[in-house]
Amino acid sequence: MNTAGIGVRNTGLRLLPALAGFWDWWRRSLAAWLPRGWRNLLGWTHDRLLLCRQGEDVLVLWEDDGCVRELARISASAGHLDLDRLLVARAAALPRWWLLPAGSGLNRRLRLPSSAARHLRQVVGFEIDRQTPFAAGEVQYDARTVDHRHDGQIDVEIVVVPQRVLDRELGERGGTASALAGIDLADAQGQPLGFNLLPMAQRRRQTDPMQRWNMLLAVVALIAAGAAGAQILKNRRDAADVLQQRVEAEVAQARQVAAQRGRLSALVEGAAFLDRIRAGQSTVVEVWDEVTHRLPDGTWLEKLSIDGGQLVLIGFSDDAPSLIERMEGSPLWRKPALAGTLQSDAVSGRSRFTVTAQLTGGTISRPEAADGDDSTQ
Repeated sequence: MNTAGIGVRNTGLRLLPALAGFWDWWRRSLAAWLPRGWRNLLGWTHDRLLLCRQGEDVLVLWEDDGCVRELARISASAGHLDLDRLLVARAAALPRWWLLPAGSGLNRRLRLPSSAARHLRQVVGFEIDRQTPFAAGEVQYDARTVDHRHDGQIDVEIVVVPQRVLDRELGERGGTASALAGIDLADAQGQPLGFNLLPMAQRRRQTDPMQRWNMLLAVVALIAAGAAGAQILKNRRDAADVLQQRVEAEVAQARQVAAQRGRLSALVEGAAFLDRIRAGQSTVVEVWDEVTHRLPDGTWLEKLSIDGGQLVLIGFSDDAPSLIERMEGSPLWRKPALAGTLQSDAVSGRSRFTVTAQLTGGTISRPEAADGDDSTQ
């Protein structure tokens, strides 16, 4: 047994009356703020024609928002009441109700459990025998909820009219009875109570001649609203796509700029590094000048090379053993030393040497030669 489905169904049945009550309350509250013309346009007015017997005449009353005013007085001896001919089109289109005098029925209040609100008419039907002197099959009745109490009960107002009274009233009206939308009972002041004692099968439903047009217009309005919503959504999506493309283009451009900035930064850092390296080393001209001043006469070079801070001198000299002593003390290099052994050249009588030293990056300052001073090596 699907207990979950039964529980959901019961919950829905309990909520239906509450939703219907909320809808009626909201509609009445909104209608109270709307102008009369708007209420007529929306069909939220409860205007109706009330027909009641007064002596030998039949009064035609117009009930408008609880106010009842007399429209016409027709002799009851006229038989069938041709209201369509007597009344203006606006009044003739209103639903027609027969209003019974106050003494035609009973008006009582009952207190029932709140659970009876869902099937109020059926529950009241069982109370007819106990609350009235009539049997349920001998009367027509109607009921409505008046108040919801805090103790879980409801106050219900009922109206009961004997069937024979209705038969007499409807029988005397002849063809007029077939045009009735309901039968109401008047109170002691002659005001309608707001019940409908006419059996459901005999009630005439008023058809609005503009109902089909209204439905067609409503469908067109819904289609137009849907099309407008779809167009707005499409425009939003197109705008989002354009924005996405613009963002992607700007992101790609930003990436290119970032890459170029990175390359530029690397180049700048590399150039600065090279500048620092160059600033920490002596120039070739300075080294050559210092070597020229340090080497003795009778010495000439085959090769002078600088590689990675290493100075290498290769050449021939008459006094090769003294080269190391002459090379020491220079601020441009340190640790001068002979690489290998000295080799005598039989042709020139000089010794072939190879001297190495570590460049230090120092600087040397020499006083400028005075005018006419000619010092050479």
